[in-house]
Amino acid sequence: MSVAKSDFKKVTTNSVQEMKQNGEKISMLTAYDYTLAKIIDSAGIDVILVGDSASNVMAGHETTLPITLDEMIYHASSVVRAVERALVVVDLPFGSYQGNSKTALNSSIKIMKESGAHAVKLEGGVEVLTSVKRILTAGIPVMGHLGLTPQSIYKFGTYTVRAKEEEEAEKLIADAKRLEEAGCFALVLEKIPAKLAGQVAKAISIPVIGIGAGGDVDGQVLVLHDMLGMTHEFHPRFLRRYLNLYEDINGAVQSYISDVKSADFPNEKEQY
Repeated sequence: MSVAKSDFKKVTTNSVQEMKQNGEKISMLTAYDYTLAKIIDSAGIDVILVGDSASNVMAGHETTLPITLDEMIYHASSVVRAVERALVVVDLPFGSYQGNSKTALNSSIKIMKESGAHAVKLEGGVEVLTSVKRILTAGIPVMGHLGLTPQSIYKFGTYTVRAKEEEEAEKLIADAKRLEEAGCFALVLEKIPAKLAGQVAKAISIPVIGIGAGGDVDGQVLVLHDMLGMTHEFHPRFLRRYLNLYEDINGAVQSYISDVKSADFPNEKEQY
């Protein structure tokens, strides 16, 4: 089935805002390395998020908290070298922006200078407004992130759906408006009720990209390794697996082991 899609040679922050205005959904996936970033960029993805989820899927940590600024820059640099079309957004990792706007600015400048990325993303609402504004003074585009904010997992104590209660929902809407007013070019909403997410998308003019936030937002993001089925122990309701690479890769490796053990590999055509 063909899908209406803007023919952007290079996706920019203006491009995604234009997509919202035109009613075109924004596609976004994570990537952390050159090879996979090159594949999804050539497939036509609009936005690539170099997420701090690399802490989980690439390094095996339980949370996103351990990953460092330099590690994020390493992953972002690898992705940027692969990309020709997509907008590349990089997560500011835990500890690189909270509580000190000067630190936030310096972290963002370091990411932009050393990785060549196009924008940064940070979690939080009114608590991080000073940092958002200071980063923007350097001409660095900022994407916000509300709802379930994984860097605050020890505060929440759980990865459950956020903003189900009226008070938290009202704060989320207010935070979204404040982030827009501060100058964020887009906003991620994670794991909140679909009705609330739709209200936020209508209430602000910047693009709202959801993950576990229903279909009434302006775009969707998933972790690439989850979407491809490379991870197999993670089963949230919002995840649609488009492949089952865990089983495919596992089977391929078992076949390789068998061929080596039986001396079937390499054969005469596979040697010099």
